[in-house]
Amino acid sequence: MGVRTAVDAVLAAPSVVDAMRAADDLAFEAAREPGARTIRILERLTAGDDEVAAIAATHALAGMLDEEASRVLVRLVGDRREFLREHAAWALGSGLPRHEAVGRLLGMVVRGGFAGMLAQRTLEQWSGFAPAPLVAGVEGGLLGIGEAAARSRLVETLGLVRDPLATAPLVRLASDASEEESVRVAAIAALGQRHDAAAVASTLESIAGDDGYLGAVARLGLVDLAATGPIRRRDRAGLTVAQLFLHADIDPGLRSAGAGDNGGIATLLVRLGDALVRDPESAVDRVVTLSRGSIEGALDDLVELEATDRGHEYGRIPLLSDPVPSADAWPLRVTARRGIRRILRAAGGVDVLHLRMADVGSLAAADVARELGTPAVFTLAPDPHAVIDSLDRSHRISRGDFGRNDVVEHFWFRTRLVHRLAAGAAHTVLFPRPRLEDDLRRLVGIDPAVDPEHRTVVPEGIDTESIDRAIARVEAHRRGADAGPALDELRELVSGLDPDRRGRPLILSVGRLHRVKGVATLVEAWASSPVASGTNLLIVGGDLASPSDDEREQLDRIDALVPAAERAARGLLLPGHRPNGVVAEWLAATRLGIPGSVASGGVYACASLKEEFGIALLEAMAAGLLVVAPDGGGPATYIDDGRTGLLTATWDVGRLSSALGEAVTAARAERDDVRAEQSRAMVRERFTVQRMARVLGGVYGAVAKDEAGLLDRAGGLR
Repeated sequence: MGVRTAVDAVLAAPSVVDAMRAADDLAFEAAREPGARTIRILERLTAGDDEVAAIAATHALAGMLDEEASRVLVRLVGDRREFLREHAAWALGSGLPRHEAVGRLLGMVVRGGFAGMLAQRTLEQWSGFAPAPLVAGVEGGLLGIGEAAARSRLVETLGLVRDPLATAPLVRLASDASEEESVRVAAIAALGQRHDAAAVASTLESIAGDDGYLGAVARLGLVDLAATGPIRRRDRAGLTVAQLFLHADIDPGLRSAGAGDNGGIATLLVRLGDALVRDPESAVDRVVTLSRGSIEGALDDLVELEATDRGHEYGRIPLLSDPVPSADAWPLRVTARRGIRRILRAAGGVDVLHLRMADVGSLAAADVARELGTPAVFTLAPDPHAVIDSLDRSHRISRGDFGRNDVVEHFWFRTRLVHRLAAGAAHTVLFPRPRLEDDLRRLVGIDPAVDPEHRTVVPEGIDTESIDRAIARVEAHRRGADAGPALDELRELVSGLDPDRRGRPLILSVGRLHRVKGVATLVEAWASSPVASGTNLLIVGGDLASPSDDEREQLDRIDALVPAAERAARGLLLPGHRPNGVVAEWLAATRLGIPGSVASGGVYACASLKEEFGIALLEAMAAGLLVVAPDGGGPATYIDDGRTGLLTATWDVGRLSSALGEAVTAARAERDDVRAEQSRAMVRERFTVQRMARVLGGVYGAVAKDEAGLLDRAGGLR
């Protein structure tokens, strides 16, 4: 097509998503036509007002493998625009080391954040070619920087240099009692990764004798130091599958569901892991679920993983920092990678690793999978592609401000990570969508007709038995039985409302307090609608005691709409997150009611900007609730619009408000359980976690069989 035509395609693309896809063609053509003219064109684009085109040109320069193009990228690392500095730092990693850029990249590492992660990643890629300048740069930076967090980031970067040049300064920093603890932690953790083990073992052993935090980090370091060479795989008949969600404190009891990032995925992994190992037809007899956790918990998990070889086990990854929202967790890449590698090795290797998110956990896990030779399954969804498209169509982002939004949301990196994970996966799993094939082509740029035998559509599933038990408890209470703790708590919440608000139906919503989940939008739609006078709104989710930045943003918006002092009079209930079992009873109570407290005929509302599938929606339908949901993504494949629920543009406050009113009117008019039982039957027949486990078990078995066949064929070629 030529560079000029490729540039025109980027500039003339009808949407941001289309322009991002056209950027791939521009990079390809620039690599085919390197030279002064191409560099001039691309450099001109980087200086323009079209921020999508500027980013596209930056990555096209990286693909040219040209000396002058590399010099342009080095200049862009110092650009006044933050988004271009980030993309230039990322793009430089595609080429050979540029010594003149090391200082600027280390400066980005010092400042931290997502840009620091990108810079550190580029420096790591360069370190094998030119370790000396990087070691010298870090040591020089440490001489002039006193702030502990910045020093620890530099030390972590030093630990990525595998050359023995880095060992002596790491030993010195790990042993220096005058250093801040976080700096010593970074050095100790890095020592566990050294190839020259004999040079660092005594240092780690001496620190490991300490009973405090440093001693625990050193004990993990010693585990890492001993875990070298091929994995000693256990001789076992069944498959071991690992699944990962880094941003949750996942536990079998689901006590933290709805707090921070502990959303539907955390619930799903617990239920799914249990179902996989219980299915008598499944080839999987061992599941290892990985999530964040404490160092002490991680050490305990390693002992457990080495001692057992079946069942659903958990492996905690200590991130050596306070928990942060997933959007801010990219700087934890190195720590996450070490923790994932440690768990998979302790488990004796796994047959399949299932990745689901375009986040730092999947970024780190994909690196480990390649290192250990583990085949990966990836759940492919048009995320963030669909979000970008939705924001573009609603005029909340544009080509002129995309880069500045990208600094916050990291859209470009996440879309490229989705492509990378899909390309490297042995099998991709897809969610049902109304226009699945069209969305894959238009939003993601993947043709589903290519290699269809390695793609499977797998609906998510829920534990309907727990919902059935909850309904039975509510029905028993309505007949006079004791309420039990969950219903007593709901009754107590409602009793805190003004007397005239009690005894009304509920609009219930369950999920994380995050802007993508649209919680504040739901409050606005409800509060501005006539339906607010006849209903109370119950929002379950969020850590109200210690809210994350994302939770705080939503809480502030909610307070601006319905101030805390007015909640009792206006009927807004915000109890925070609750365990999964409690939520199940509240779902049942929303439909059936609680005598003297909650009227029957309530509804469930999901106001997500995007919902790839919707675990909480399925749980609500399993309880027989009429639901309001987004009109795109997964919900449109299982909600019978106008019958079992209402599909609407949830990002539009007016349309969401109208849908709430229609749903409440319809639910209150019901005189029998016919519609409720239709919803419940649909979930039981199509969306149980047992059914999901059966389909995925077949996928995992096929991947393991393909992998074994590939190794056999490769062995026959020797």
